[in-house]
Amino acid sequence: MAVENNNPLVYSTEGGKTCPECGRPVNQCRCRSGSGNIPDGSRVRVRRERSGRRGKVVTVVSGLPLDDASLHALGKSLKTFLACGGSQKNGELLIQGDHTDRIIQWLREKGYHAQKG
Repeated sequence: MAVENNNPLVYSTEGGKTCPECGRPVNQCRCRSGSGNIPDGSRVRVRRERSGRRGKVVTVVSGLPLDDASLHALGKSLKTFLACGGSQKNGELLIQGDHTDRIIQWLREKGYHAQKG
């Protein structure tokens, strides 16, 4: 009985993690690289909110041109970078604490047009 291999390669000791879309190692991926998939006119807004949260400060990142899975992955790496918690709601990232300046700098390094607001 032959086993069909419908699953793409997820990890290789030769190249590490691979991109699920193109099958290349993540560091050589062309389909998710930097600004190639970011629309030119899109602006990412980063703002600080406190209202309706019992006095707790939350940084809200909105306007990211990503689907739910990519938004979740970006949020996870951002939370790891900031060493804090957060969630995703209605296409926005909610990060615990006031990290607006660090988030804007991090997003700009990733190729997004981020600004306060």
